[in-house]
Amino acid sequence: MDLPLNPFKRGLKAGQTQIGLWSHLCSPIATEILSNCGYEWLLLDMEHSPNDLSEILAQLHAMQGGGATPVVRPPWLDMVLFKRLLDIGVLNLLVPYIQTEEEARQAVAYTRYPPHGVRGYAGAPRASHYGRVKDYAKRSAEEIGVLVQVETLQGLQNLEAIARVDGIDGVFIGPGDLSAALGHLGNPKHPEVLRVIDEAIATIRRCGKAPGILTGDEALAQHYVTQGCLFVAVGADQNVLRDQAAALRQRFKV
Repeated sequence: MDLPLNPFKRGLKAGQTQIGLWSHLCSPIATEILSNCGYEWLLLDMEHSPNDLSEILAQLHAMQGGGATPVVRPPWLDMVLFKRLLDIGVLNLLVPYIQTEEEARQAVAYTRYPPHGVRGYAGAPRASHYGRVKDYAKRSAEEIGVLVQVETLQGLQNLEAIARVDGIDGVFIGPGDLSAALGHLGNPKHPEVLRVIDEAIATIRRCGKAPGILTGDEALAQHYVTQGCLFVAVGADQNVLRDQAAALRQRFKV
């Protein structure tokens, strides 16, 4: 069998803008539905959603055959969790709270087998179709996407060094935590936050890497696409469910 391909990583490398959706619902039914809604990627969140490893695996199963590529956000820069996620077939990791060049290097190393990294070896994981992919261990890094999330003042100060780390495919700007770090908690549309994000996007592009972001504001999402963001999440499944269900009820006044 052939090495599983990663259309999301390949799209970033080709400079293609990819529109995604955040998924908090921890539901294989929800991800199965969403994977066929035209999005290029879905973010399966483990940092701020109660997803565990088995739930991520169920959602990977549900998304097979869909048009969206899974991207998983682990809760932390954790070598052991990375190993387990990669073994079950996760191809894209979005690593939160990266603040230094060294942390970015660790994120890459955790996804590579020795001598290029420290990923633990498994003989026949799901990622290799249970041992059916010839030379999986030697070739797996070709299709594994590593995205790092910058969302603190220290991360901003080190942004260029982080973005230039070999093996980093994209840098995601976390507007929520960044707005808090800038003194504007809960207000990611504050003019200072918007200015800093635009500057960060330009820095990431100058380093030859793909910028990414999340916003539920459609006009702002279009702005970030215009600025050169290549992976843009334009909403979250729980918010779509909440808002559309409430709007439907409001249309039936009794």
